[in-house]
Amino acid sequence: MRLVSWNVNGLRACLKKGFAESIMALDADIIGLQETKMQPGQASVDFPDYEEHYNSAERKGYSGTALITRIKPRSIVFNFEGHTDEGRAIIADYGSFYFITVYVPNAKDGLLRIDYRMEWEDDFRALVQKLDKEKPVIICGDMNVAHEEIDLKNPKSNRGNAGFSDEERGKMTELLGAGFTDTFRHLYPDVTGAYSWWSYRFNARKNNAGWRIDYFIVSNRLADKIKEAKIHSEIMGSDHCPVSIDIDIEAC
Repeated sequence: MRLVSWNVNGLRACLKKGFAESIMALDADIIGLQETKMQPGQASVDFPDYEEHYNSAERKGYSGTALITRIKPRSIVFNFEGHTDEGRAIIADYGSFYFITVYVPNAKDGLLRIDYRMEWEDDFRALVQKLDKEKPVIICGDMNVAHEEIDLKNPKSNRGNAGFSDEERGKMTELLGAGFTDTFRHLYPDVTGAYSWWSYRFNARKNNAGWRIDYFIVSNRLADKIKEAKIHSEIMGSDHCPVSIDIDIEAC
C-alpha cells in the first residue's frame, strides 16, 4: 500500500500548479493533505476511483485538512476534543489500522503561540496513544518541527525559532517515545539534505536550504512493515513537497 502526505499551502492554488497530475503519478492508495485553506464546495479534485473528505477551519482561507482515498474507510472523525475550530485533523478507521492526516499548529514568530502548541501536542499524543491501544496508527502530515539538527539546513541560526525550538523538538521526542516511529529516519538515519519545506524567500528551494517538517509516523509495531519512505522534492506546486511511504499492510 502506498500512502502520500502533502501540505499544499492552499489547494485551490495548488490545483493550478499541477496538483492532479502529481497525485496521479504518485499512484497512492490513501492521500492526506494539509493547509487546504478552503471551505466545503470551493474546490474538488474529482479523481476517478477516489473519494474525498474535507475538514475546514471556521476561519476562511486558513488551515484545513483533507483525505483522498481509493479505499473506503469504516468511519471518519474530524478533529478531536478541545481542538475543533481549525480543521487540523482527520482520523480514518481502516479496520486494521487508523490513518490520521494532521496539520500541527505553528508556534509563530517569537513563539507567540507556543503555549497553545504545547497543549495541542499533549492532547494529540494522548489521542494517538489511546487509538494505538486499539490498533496500529499511521500519522501523516505537517508536524511543524524539525526534530534534529540533521533535519534542517541551518540548525545553529534557527535554534529557538518556531519549528526548531527546544519545546517543539521535545514534544516530538515525547511522541516518538510514546511508541511511535519516524519512518524516514527509521530507513535513512544518516541521510542529510532531505527536506520537505523551503521558504519562498532567498532562493531557498533552489539552494536546498530547507527543513524536514512533513512526516509519516507509525506505531512501533508497524516499523518493520515500512518498505520505502520518500521525500518527493522534485514535485512543485507548494512550498512543501509530498512525502510517501510504501507499507506492507492491508485495510480490512
